[in-house]
Amino acid sequence: MSPGARRSVRKKAAVSGTGLHTGARTEATFLPAPAGQGIVFCRVDLAGKPQIPARLSEVEAVERRTAIGKGASTIHTVEHLLAAVAAHEIDDLTVELSGPEPPILDGSVQPYFEALEHAGPTETSGEPLVLTVPAPFTVSEGDSSYIVAPAKELRLTVTIEWPHPLIGRQAGSFTVTPQAFARELAPARTFGFTSEVAALQAKGLIKGASSANAIVLDERGLANGGELRWPDEFVRHKAADILGDLVLTGGHGGNIALARALTRAAQRGGAPKMDIGRIMDVLPHRYPFLLVDRIIEVEGQQRIVGIKNVTINEPFFQGHFPGHPIMPGVLIIEAMAQVGGMLLMGFFEGQNVEDKVVYFMSLDNVKFRRPVVPGDQIRFELEMVQFRGKTCKMKGVGFVDGQVVAEADMMASVVDR
Repeated sequence: MSPGARRSVRKKAAVSGTGLHTGARTEATFLPAPAGQGIVFCRVDLAGKPQIPARLSEVEAVERRTAIGKGASTIHTVEHLLAAVAAHEIDDLTVELSGPEPPILDGSVQPYFEALEHAGPTETSGEPLVLTVPAPFTVSEGDSSYIVAPAKELRLTVTIEWPHPLIGRQAGSFTVTPQAFARELAPARTFGFTSEVAALQAKGLIKGASSANAIVLDERGLANGGELRWPDEFVRHKAADILGDLVLTGGHGGNIALARALTRAAQRGGAPKMDIGRIMDVLPHRYPFLLVDRIIEVEGQQRIVGIKNVTINEPFFQGHFPGHPIMPGVLIIEAMAQVGGMLLMGFFEGQNVEDKVVYFMSLDNVKFRRPVVPGDQIRFELEMVQFRGKTCKMKGVGFVDGQVVAEADMMASVVDR
């Protein structure tokens, strides 16, 4: 396998069965995809066959499963399928679904892993996105805590604790390669407790659950005379769930919080989506008011991520403040707006953008959370909330080292010069 090659599959493969939470009968079909597409689900059962990319911005629900998409096109419980995609190191894939939820099958990742193996993972063109962690950091969400540290390989060390005689405190450390995943994690099944069934059913969940697709536990042990595949099958399955949720960087509440923190804190390998030359082709700003260095992510016309590197050589530090340099808040918002302008101008791709300029019409809910100083790198994430004609509403957030520094709701319009 070439370290710098993207991967897809050679041929079609499919699995079918019942969804764990919706109870719907669904077929999931894996298809080759062009380099650079990413992992994209397609709801072939709905009019227009809406496509939902496997991205953090699409996460809708995280109670007992990871769901992506919006409204009627929502796809529930994607983590097992995505864990198999990650284990095979696949970058580009189309997943056609004939219903709202991939089938739970036997409750493990193994059927998906084997289906993708049958589809034939293969190298394609283009450069894969690689996240590199430059320094350790921690994430906490509810009862879950994570420590992320630099390493030469992807390794998951997981500890869980449940007050149940078959679980108690379990820990495991797993290096993620296709071969090791198939051997150590893929067969581990999801699990649940008879004491929770009524409450979950009242929420409209686990409509398709049975002892055939999950480990079912009562207060004493295994219900219905089941058997474990390993004594520590529980922690192995949680490790597989984490891997699946991390695909949403190109759930489970804590896992999604980890994925978001990793996306913001990690360094991205590969070429930027737009370098400074392309930015200058679109924006009219020039020194000292061009405040965007790179665009590193573009998700259609819905989301954009840009970078501003803050150095002591910025001209505004001469007076703000001598001996105690802090980036002016208005310029943080200006930089955020310029990233948003790049997103808005994407609606006019193919037209002569040299004759157009973005005017910002209003700012609401502006908040500054912490100072920005020389040496910081601001990561701006903007999402399109509404677009009508030539006017839009966007929500923007700026991060430094994964911590929010500023946020704002913006309204802007494209006008002719």
